[in-house]
Amino acid sequence: MAVLVTGGAGYIGSHMVWELLDAGEKVVVIDNLSKGFDWAVAPEATLVEGDIADTALIGGLIREHGIEAIIHFAGSIVVPESVADPLAYYQNNTCKTRSLIEAAVEGKVRHFIFSSTAAVYGGAGIEPVQENARLEPESPYGRSKLMSEWMLRDAAAAHDLRYTALRYFNVAGADPGGRTGQSTPGATHLIKVACETALGKRPFMQVYGSDYPTADGTCVRDYIHVSDLARAHRLALQRLRAGGDSLIANCGYGHGYSVLEVIEAVRRVFGGDFDVRSGPRRAGDAASVVANSNLARSELGWAPQRDDLDLIVADALGWERRLQTMNSARG
Repeated sequence: MAVLVTGGAGYIGSHMVWELLDAGEKVVVIDNLSKGFDWAVAPEATLVEGDIADTALIGGLIREHGIEAIIHFAGSIVVPESVADPLAYYQNNTCKTRSLIEAAVEGKVRHFIFSSTAAVYGGAGIEPVQENARLEPESPYGRSKLMSEWMLRDAAAAHDLRYTALRYFNVAGADPGGRTGQSTPGATHLIKVACETALGKRPFMQVYGSDYPTADGTCVRDYIHVSDLARAHRLALQRLRAGGDSLIANCGYGHGYSVLEVIEAVRRVFGGDFDVRSGPRRAGDAASVVANSNLARSELGWAPQRDDLDLIVADALGWERRLQTMNSARG
């Protein structure tokens, strides 16, 4: 029996692979390597290059490896990009997820864990957001993920399939052991961008909007360490295997930091300054989104272990330095 991780060569997916392997699981990864890297996949996992919409390929993997659970990360994640090219996001995130769910149902895979997002809530306000909050995504990215949640709900009602959809808030940091991290060139994650700027990989960074209704005018987000997030997925799988019902749960720490507060944390941990410039608002950005994660804590038994902004930044900086060394070694 094995777990199939889609997008397992990417940022969160590669951490998930290590989390599963550390727990003694057999892991198969499918990734088209459009954003991920084959070297980011743990060598103990089986890597297959392919598309999640290829139902024949997915079906073959299910049969060959005895796949009993799918953890689905593959997809596009950049909010402004989704506004500029919405049909690409509906194709990559929604249509392809539909094909993957179909392959799971036909292959009698009973457990499905889905990488969802806090973007399904839209501008939910500064109070911690609960799962029963109004669902009004402000971008095609958020809508593409919400549609996938609906498909899972309906498929689970019609078939022998149970699922967990974890709605992430802002994922950051890197594996504390330095085995993997956020490696995508041109990534838009704030902490990565700030770390790259501090290390001279970017000449400057921009703050997009300074007139939001927050304490300092910049957007507020709930930053969760990627290792804590991977652990939440493993616990969700454990719960499904034990007979737990389908579940939708937030994954965040329950408190937020503004863009300026994050930049100051990077300066503090880095021990130096870097060029930060002001820019206009980006389409689709909500002013503030912070999680109420009580459901994940109670249902999954999840207890965050790296809930500290400076620690998250330190791990992210450590990975950026490691990337510099790796890239230099590759020539």
